[in-house]
Amino acid sequence: MIDQFPQWLQIFLSSMIPGVEAKFVVPYAIFTFEWEWWQVIPIALAGNMFLVPVGLKFFKYGEQFFRKFDWSRKIIDRILSRIRKRTNKKVQRYRNLALIFFVALPVPLTGAGIGVVIAYLFDFKFSDSILMIFIGVIIATTITTICFLMGAYIF
Repeated sequence: MIDQFPQWLQIFLSSMIPGVEAKFVVPYAIFTFEWEWWQVIPIALAGNMFLVPVGLKFFKYGEQFFRKFDWSRKIIDRILSRIRKRTNKKVQRYRNLALIFFVALPVPLTGAGIGVVIAYLFDFKFSDSILMIFIGVIIATTITTICFLMGAYIF
């Protein structure tokens, strides 16, 4: 279905998917669409960051809404407590650097989405959160793009 859209819109929309994000969309677009990295990265970064301000502003309201239901309250408690437990010491000690680090890890299930959750759980300032998440997204995208281009060059 998404392949019906222009390539730039496919890149933009795919970059919004949590876990996939720009870090994996850029190499995919370079390989599939045969675009240059400098053409793909701005579109992918914009798509990746598009929902971050919305998530930072409205995560609290989504959590409050889903806490009204027994089935979802248990799931939310389990997920949020697990994230808090795994990140608590690092975030308390390194604060902004920890947020950048968790977003910059170029592996699945890390990225801007987890950055929004961490920023919410540890009550980061809105402007600091956006900046730190953006820096992390740039780092992760750069790492995966360089690895892909090096692999393409070698093979």
